[in-house]
Amino acid sequence: MALYKVTLAYDGTDFYGFQRQAQVRTVQNEFEKILKKLGWKDNSILAAGRTDAGVHASRQVISFSLDWKHSSESLRNAINAHLPFDIAAVHVGEVHIGFNPRYDALARKYIYRIYCQEVSNPLLNRYAWQVWPTVDLQFMQKAAGLLIGEHDFASFGKPFQKNGTTIRKVISADWSQLKEGHYLFCIIANAFLYHLVRRLVFLMVRIGQGRILTRDFGDELKVQTSNLLPGIAPAYGLELAQVMYEKT
Repeated sequence: MALYKVTLAYDGTDFYGFQRQAQVRTVQNEFEKILKKLGWKDNSILAAGRTDAGVHASRQVISFSLDWKHSSESLRNAINAHLPFDIAAVHVGEVHIGFNPRYDALARKYIYRIYCQEVSNPLLNRYAWQVWPTVDLQFMQKAAGLLIGEHDFASFGKPFQKNGTTIRKVISADWSQLKEGHYLFCIIANAFLYHLVRRLVFLMVRIGQGRILTRDFGDELKVQTSNLLPGIAPAYGLELAQVMYEKT
């Protein structure tokens, strides 16, 4: 019996999130069905985080114990041979007993994509938010810079556990231009709150459009009020891009 760490990629479009639920399709449901075909007998895999319905991942991390007599590469191939087209095991490897993909994580990286175009592009709409009018990149970059450091994000999201802290440390946050009219937000933090990234993106896009002042955004970070225009960016623009651990 060995403990395996698996890096998963999935298109979240047709899933009701990562976490197992009855009567609906989730990433955990699909993956555990495959593991059972390979002799897995536990009740639940462990995961670094729970993505919402429609949210994608290129580097989600899970772990499970399995009595597998062959190489990690052969396990990866066996898993991928059974997985549906919208999930893939990118990497499979053995880890030390006691590894926990959630509690051992030092930081997580999320990215969010938008494109500014008056007419919708069906080839982009599964993975990016169409925004119009267009945005000013410098305004959004300035707002993103205010996120760096430790803040109480109580007015921007909720903890996943009841009575959990809403204080999070943001290591980096920045907007970049991929090409004309296409922008990428990247944020790395020690942990996140429910809907935190999507609410921040919504507000920064409004700042980029000149509808909200950067100063007001900064004030809300300091005093945890809820005076800004409420809203949330769509799930389909968000991607869990990396979970970071100590090197072993």
